[in-house]
Amino acid sequence: MHSISEYQGLISAYIGEQQFRRTPYNLYEPIAYIISLGGKRMRPLLTLMAAEVFDTDCTKALPAALAVEVFHNFSLVHDDIMDDAPLRRGHETVHEKWNTNTAILSGDAMLILAYQYFEQYEPAVFRDLAKLFSRTAIEVCEGQQLDVDFETRENVTIPEYLKMIECKTAVLVAAALQMGAIIAETTPENCRLIYEFGLNLGLAFQLQDDYLDAFGDPETFGKQVGGDIIENKKTYLYLKAIEFSNPEESQQLMHLYSIHPADNADKIESVKIIFENSGASAATRDAIRDYTLNAFDTLEQMHISDDKKAMLRAFGENLMGRNV
Repeated sequence: MHSISEYQGLISAYIGEQQFRRTPYNLYEPIAYIISLGGKRMRPLLTLMAAEVFDTDCTKALPAALAVEVFHNFSLVHDDIMDDAPLRRGHETVHEKWNTNTAILSGDAMLILAYQYFEQYEPAVFRDLAKLFSRTAIEVCEGQQLDVDFETRENVTIPEYLKMIECKTAVLVAAALQMGAIIAETTPENCRLIYEFGLNLGLAFQLQDDYLDAFGDPETFGKQVGGDIIENKKTYLYLKAIEFSNPEESQQLMHLYSIHPADNADKIESVKIIFENSGASAATRDAIRDYTLNAFDTLEQMHISDDKKAMLRAFGENLMGRNV
């Protein structure tokens, strides 16, 4: 098995071989730009890892891994337009650096390019990859729409929120892993279990992201702490606080989530106090732990060697070990 840094090196080298910069330049330059911004490239890494877990040369999974990375970045380009976000990974977003029309069209091209990478596989593998990818892509769109809908809804439920983050975040993590399993042509049972592993880990990861947004260390989190509170996002923390709070606290929290003060420091601190006092922060930590343990439970059912199970578990522990 390769190390995380070795997988990342393989992905970077493969990306470097691609001819993203071609005519018409105003279509392809934005694609080359957003892909070059990098990031941790966790999702394509999972595709390579899964192929190797099931005893296949991970380089065979590079086209599918890049399809996952291109699709993920396509979704970011369009998300940034919807959010009117000025920065992505510390750099100008595509629609800011060029314009909105260019970002829309380049994003559309990225979605099509992602599909084209599957054409490098034999028909049976291509079919299974394309079916999984199509299902995942529409689920990601559904998750994004639910996220938008929740901004103006007052009655979002915990199951609805979990469904939203499953579609918006977890299914792509799960699909990335299952693509590696499909390329390795392992058993249907292993394909199902690696997907379940990824789905639960993806849910745990997003819930932890919610938690760290409020309670993370600004030096290590990598994003503005309290961003979800500033934007009045109804995260798991918020929904649990509404569920657990007494009527007075609940009314205070709803009021805080209806205002946009010039200085958000007091708002953030007041909301965090309610999250702590109501038990919402503890409930969120419990949910993160439960989804992580569910992910690890599926490993025990996989028909792979113990050292491969230990490697996947270590990856999950490392992923969930972000500083709080």
